[in-house]
Amino acid sequence: MNQFPTYTLRLRSGLIVINRPQVMGIMNVTPDSFYACSRMATADMVKARTAEMIAEGADMIDLGGYSSRPGADDVTVQQEIDRLGMAMTAIRSISSDIPVSIDTFRASVARVCINDMGADIVNDISGGDLDQDMLATVAELGVPYILMHMRGTPKDMQQRVEYDDVVTDVAAELGERIVKARQLGVADLIVDPGFGFSKTTDQCFELLGRLSELRQILDLPMLVGLSRKSMIYKTLDTDPAGALNGTTVVNTIALQQGASILRVHDVRQAAELVKLIGKITEFK
Repeated sequence: MNQFPTYTLRLRSGLIVINRPQVMGIMNVTPDSFYACSRMATADMVKARTAEMIAEGADMIDLGGYSSRPGADDVTVQQEIDRLGMAMTAIRSISSDIPVSIDTFRASVARVCINDMGADIVNDISGGDLDQDMLATVAELGVPYILMHMRGTPKDMQQRVEYDDVVTDVAAELGERIVKARQLGVADLIVDPGFGFSKTTDQCFELLGRLSELRQILDLPMLVGLSRKSMIYKTLDTDPAGALNGTTVVNTIALQQGASILRVHDVRQAAELVKLIGKITEFK
């Protein structure tokens, strides 16, 4: 894709070059993630979904064992590790090399998944705020780190939505965490503005509309997780199941604003979007 900033990631398999937007397929081994179709309860379900996502064009898979939706039940460390272990074994039985990010805010879980299960990337909704050992652990592991913006915890984040300017404030708060991560030795950073986390619907849309500003300020690859979220389905007066078309629309805007990774439930549609946007940019 022309005019797309090239960047590199150091994975288990070595250095890979990213020169077009990536599609990250969502895989949840939880009973309570907000979109029911993303929940995989057994190894056979994980295997089938892994094969399907790869066939549809997924560049990477994001695997979560702890739901971060507002009001979600707590999960013990061992429960999270057990869920992720089952799924990682299943994923690796289908593909030994597709990059897998582990969606966790716990350093101990990240360590086990990277060292013992063959995962590649750590995706932390708290940007290191919920576990003070996370950033140092990621630096020691030497893996890419997705640093998301959130205030507080999933249980209280929607009570922390006061901003003077949502883009400027999110950039400043992410910037502080980026500096800390760099100081501790985290080399490969990807930022996530945290749509739906500590933000109202209106703030999410303002952030989306000004996403290029945030990208320019931070100057890092940006992941966006907009798929079937409440900002879409509440605006359209539907539900997560009815939010696919809206997801495609907002993902299109995100790519036009410079997003590097689309984290999605619907891989085929996102892969087609990336291909079509790429075709347009050939003529710019």
